[in-house]
Amino acid sequence: MNNQYDVVIIGSGVAGLYAALNLGEDISVLMLSKREFELSNSSLAQGGVAAVLDKEDDNYKLHIADTLIAGKFKNNLSAVEKLVSEGPGDVMRLNNLGVEFDTEQSGELSKTLEAGHSRHRIVHHKDSTGKAIVDALIETVRKKSNVDMVENTIVYEINKVGGGFSLGILGGEYGQIEARFVIIATGGIGRVYKYTTNSAISTGDGIALAHLLGAEIRHLSRVQFHPTAFAAENERERFLISEAVRGEGAVYLNCEGRRFAFDYDERGELAPRDVVSDAVIRESIKTGSEKFYLDITHKDADFIKSRFPMIYAKCLEEGIDMTKDRIPVFPCQHYLMGGINVDLNAQTNIEGLYAAGECSHTGVHGANRLASNSLLEALVFSRSAAEHITAKLKKFGRAELSVKLKPHPTEGKTLPSGLRTEIRSIMQDTYFVLPKPEKYRESYLKVDRIVNDLVTGGYEINRDFIEARSIAIVAGIILDELREGINL
Repeated sequence: MNNQYDVVIIGSGVAGLYAALNLGEDISVLMLSKREFELSNSSLAQGGVAAVLDKEDDNYKLHIADTLIAGKFKNNLSAVEKLVSEGPGDVMRLNNLGVEFDTEQSGELSKTLEAGHSRHRIVHHKDSTGKAIVDALIETVRKKSNVDMVENTIVYEINKVGGGFSLGILGGEYGQIEARFVIIATGGIGRVYKYTTNSAISTGDGIALAHLLGAEIRHLSRVQFHPTAFAAENERERFLISEAVRGEGAVYLNCEGRRFAFDYDERGELAPRDVVSDAVIRESIKTGSEKFYLDITHKDADFIKSRFPMIYAKCLEEGIDMTKDRIPVFPCQHYLMGGINVDLNAQTNIEGLYAAGECSHTGVHGANRLASNSLLEALVFSRSAAEHITAKLKKFGRAELSVKLKPHPTEGKTLPSGLRTEIRSIMQDTYFVLPKPEKYRESYLKVDRIVNDLVTGGYEINRDFIEARSIAIVAGIILDELREGINL
């Protein structure tokens, strides 16, 4: 292990792994994972990857149009064009790396339909596509001799020093690291909310670190609420009932067992996620109930078990047999469209700092993400980051870094209990599906006081503090955007 690298990648989801894969063998790379490598939002991705692979029935213009419609035409068109035109090549590379996408009897990749798409273009591995991709990428990256992979580490600070960066790290053998380039690929912000489909690691750490460093953060208030999370009674982390279940024919029912989605939009259950979530909440207000269900029992039981083995098994654990029973569902926080602002090379406004995946803001998704564009975005823009860094190293060489390493501060005040719970309650009450503008200012002031205390209060730097600080900073930025009336 070293204390100096050409590139440090923070995060081990699809974006981080694919960036590492695309960096040259002569580039020294350190990949840091907050927990185990296999634990990431990418691994939880069910539906698949959207890509135009059959141009007889589909084309780039259709995929671009679907993306713009879902994003309310607030997308960065150049970024969308890059995503759609370059993405198929990355998908086929995954296929060549051994990702076991489902296939037809003919041997061609199977393609399903998801909400907001006008064509069947979603390639998938059963209902656990993200895990299949992550597992294959981990195996491939592990074989690269130029990449050091370290689990159970968390970055608590990034400083710009001369021609590179210094990073303060908790865990493993490291305390302070020097790097010429940094790629932030830390995923989403789900734990800012009371209920989320995100994993426990999703506390917005990378966004908070970039913000503290001075990177531009854009449209963090563009939060996507998924309409079909399993309605567990007490679990904060709710497993997702994939978009593909509706794509395969499931219908959305209210507490009376009535199909209601067409009352709100002509596309019914296959409208974009924000439209369906909005319809559910309005129907909930109308009926006075939060009891809603997905029903796919009319489909063949063997087909359901084969197509959705993970969802079927997870539902059984909750006492629901989706071949016979309606699945209880309700919207919850799912995805972030905003984040660390980057250009088409995934570079931020800070020279040498890159961001890719859900923590970044490429502008691809606009105001609402089209289903299965997220893994595609992670692939395309993490590869672009790697290619841009590789080109810079070839052109300018490796300037010597001279960062003075400093020990990790071990003393400080004890973090008060309940801060994260307070922030989650504020966010859930103020900004969930149907926002409450009358609460924006008051909620922002409450969170802003927490942020100021955490940043300046002299607390002991440990994992709990870092995550609490991240959640507070992210919530503060979201509420500040809302308070200031920034265009969503």
